[in-house]
Amino acid sequence: MLGPVKVASWNVNGIRARVEAVTAWLAQAQPDVLCMQETKVVDDDFPTEAFTALGYALTLAGQPSYNGVAIASRKPIADVRVGLFDDDGASEKRALAATIEGVRIVNVYVPNGKSVVLPSFREKLRWLERLRVTLDASAAPEDELLLCGDFNVARDARDVYDPVRLRGRLLFHPDEQAALERVIGFGLVDSFRERHEVGGRFSWWDYRGGDFRGNRGYRIDYVFLTPKLAARLGNADIDLAPRRLEKPSDHAPVLVEL
Repeated sequence: MLGPVKVASWNVNGIRARVEAVTAWLAQAQPDVLCMQETKVVDDDFPTEAFTALGYALTLAGQPSYNGVAIASRKPIADVRVGLFDDDGASEKRALAATIEGVRIVNVYVPNGKSVVLPSFREKLRWLERLRVTLDASAAPEDELLLCGDFNVARDARDVYDPVRLRGRLLFHPDEQAALERVIGFGLVDSFRERHEVGGRFSWWDYRGGDFRGNRGYRIDYVFLTPKLAARLGNADIDLAPRRLEKPSDHAPVLVEL
């Protein structure tokens, strides 16, 4: 890494619906890199000009209506790779990696799983295992690597509003947690937890039932760092301001300063 860099990760829940909110936040927060998930648009229809007007270059991996990941950067983007190690052109667009300022940035949108009793839940666990294999095949714990995105898993009791009631449910199931911990076992540090040990700080709230107002949320969006990067960690936080907008994403951006 050549100098201080601010990196953010945000599930935007449809970039065309949120472009004004996202670009306004970029102008205010001034991250060097923004990793976006759930862009929900093919690359040709991504609102590229709104980002280039602010000085950001883009690398995209989109699809119609669902999924989609993108990286916006004010610094040069190199060595782009779309997907996990065994993905092909027909795979859902859920992973995008690039090298920026010497740091390998991996941006992911992990499958939701839908329900713990459905086959899609097992697919979610397999996807996380494939992510770990991808890390093992393409990087080393000694590298400067940042893994971020919407993981759709709350790590522990501090990361959900009611751990007793939610235990074993989707997003807070021990099988999901074990799968995520295996990814972290590559040699990664949870940047937010390095700076905030107490619970009750969340990154996602359901739109329904006044959950945001009541802070009935989950922390499922992360920025993980290899130790070499973690040694440079300054601030790490979750910015709630965009979630307070009139038509927000259901997620808030998470940020780190390196």
